[in-house]
Amino acid sequence: MDFDFTDDQESLRDAVRRWVDKDYGFEHRREVVRAGGQSSEDWQALAGLGLMGLAVPEAHGGMGFGAVDAMVVMEELGRGLVLEPYAQVALMACSALQAAPEALQAAWLPKIAGGEALVVLAHQERAARYRLNHVTTTAVSGATGWMISGAKSVVPCGDRADAFIAPARVSGAADDANGIALFLVERSAAGVTTQGYLTQDGSRAAEVKFANSPAQLISLDGHALLELAVDVGIAAMCAEAVGAMDRLVAITAEYLNTRKQFGVVISSFQALRHRMADVKMQLELARSMSYYATLKLGEAPAQRRRALSQAKYQLGQSTRYVGQQCTQLHGGIGVTDEYISSHYFKRLTAMELQFGDSLHHLGEVSARMQNTAGVFA
Repeated sequence: MDFDFTDDQESLRDAVRRWVDKDYGFEHRREVVRAGGQSSEDWQALAGLGLMGLAVPEAHGGMGFGAVDAMVVMEELGRGLVLEPYAQVALMACSALQAAPEALQAAWLPKIAGGEALVVLAHQERAARYRLNHVTTTAVSGATGWMISGAKSVVPCGDRADAFIAPARVSGAADDANGIALFLVERSAAGVTTQGYLTQDGSRAAEVKFANSPAQLISLDGHALLELAVDVGIAAMCAEAVGAMDRLVAITAEYLNTRKQFGVVISSFQALRHRMADVKMQLELARSMSYYATLKLGEAPAQRRRALSQAKYQLGQSTRYVGQQCTQLHGGIGVTDEYISSHYFKRLTAMELQFGDSLHHLGEVSARMQNTAGVFA
């Protein structure tokens, strides 16, 4: 199988990498964290590169690129530890909105492509434990349209978003996969309240509450659409993690080639060289599973869901191992806020918990193995 990237994809990678290297250095990132974890200037810079319209269909002002192009972008954003909720808006929200009525697509997709609107998925609920079928937020249809009530947690940039894509129950029990619809709710709508905060990795999130808030219906088949959006997010995160781990390994190798003990650089110590070899192995395992996740996004839902859980499980194993080993190889400086590697470690640790932790996805893989004995389809 040919895993070479096209010339256009390499040009895309170079453009994003140049922006990260020039305009998104470590000190700039720390300033963004101090300012709240999100920067409108950086958001417009991403839009200026054309990245916001990457997955938006050409009919709505985007470029209509595919999953591999998105993977290339996410690797470079991960390498730079970029805080902007790019994947949540440009990839996840766009995938959900493409199933919306044409009028709703025309109202929001061009704004996303132009960087004028920040639309994020608001799906997590406190008791869900990563289960996408657990939805207690409710929606009812009345004379004036749909009204939604409920609460969502850890919504990316929720207090700064222009609109939310939120699953809500229109029928059935709290854990029933049927009866879930997907809605778009504007943050300025009546009854919407948000409480923003910084997360451990420096990004921004919020608690969002709806109280009889006006909502626009995206699809009554909300569960299947939500699964697709989350799978797109998992694939994007796998690529982001590969970029982050790749950069962390390079930083660690540079440190080992500079730090001296007993008059020699510590990279000459055989035990440390063996540990770096193990770290590199975990990085390459994650890279191969990132490719696997991206290439499986176009499969049937059952095969896609299992593939993405397999990838997310390997991602969790690799991020934990690479983050911990690289931090230990640095010694005490590796856990200081002033040193860049600690921020990679925090981001990798947070990734392991997003969209389901390793144990959750191990259970998902196990439930979907059937008679294949773990052999990938």
